[in-house]
Amino acid sequence: MEIILRATVIFAVLWLVTRVVGKRELGQLSAFELVLLVTMGDLVQQGVTQEDYSVTGAVLAVSTFAVLSVLLSYVSWRYPRSRPALEGQPAVVVRNGRMQDDVMRLERLPDTDLMEAARKQGIRDLSEVDLAVLENDGSLSFFRRSPDTSR
Repeated sequence: MEIILRATVIFAVLWLVTRVVGKRELGQLSAFELVLLVTMGDLVQQGVTQEDYSVTGAVLAVSTFAVLSVLLSYVSWRYPRSRPALEGQPAVVVRNGRMQDDVMRLERLPDTDLMEAARKQGIRDLSEVDLAVLENDGSLSFFRRSPDTSR
């Protein structure tokens, strides 16, 4: 039972950390951050199982994480109002060809990253963009202006 309680606490901490870190950071991991993530996994295992190296302890810990993930998914599906808190919300970072500086600052999205993503989609200048959205997974979606839309 102790492993289940420890796994629940660690799950909550990891969920909170991923919400605080931000969308963009989770979408792009550097080599160091990948190593850090693997190391964090080992540290989590030690904290959850507390020197219990049995197969039963590992199964209980992994099962607890799985059940909590499914539970969060169910809550998000069943209660749509909980989605912004549980999953986050997409953020509009460009509107009518103009960067939304306050949103970009809040999301910690550098303009260089925004311009790089735009170039990868064949956009030379933000004036071509009607809307750019930072999605929950850290990716950027661009919607070009219609040819008949006046500036």
